[in-house]
Amino acid sequence: MAQIKEDYTRASLSLADRTMLDYVAKLTLTPAAVAEDDIESLRKAGFDDRAILDIAQITAYFAFVTRLADGLGVTPE
Repeated sequence: MAQIKEDYTRASLSLADRTMLDYVAKLTLTPAAVAEDDIESLRKAGFDDRAILDIAQITAYFAFVTRLADGLGVTPE
């Protein structure tokens, strides 16, 4: 877990986990750059459409909550 927290790209991960985290990073940092190829990579890694939807929704929700807290000056406990 410490490896993932520090730099997931250097962690020993399964193909599915690495593909998912690459997608999450891209969706978080450069959402306009996400394309069908990214979705297809998730499918090839074994994710079905429901799982891909879950990944996207969780990523988007986390980004929303973080930005809302930042915008209101809320600091984590």
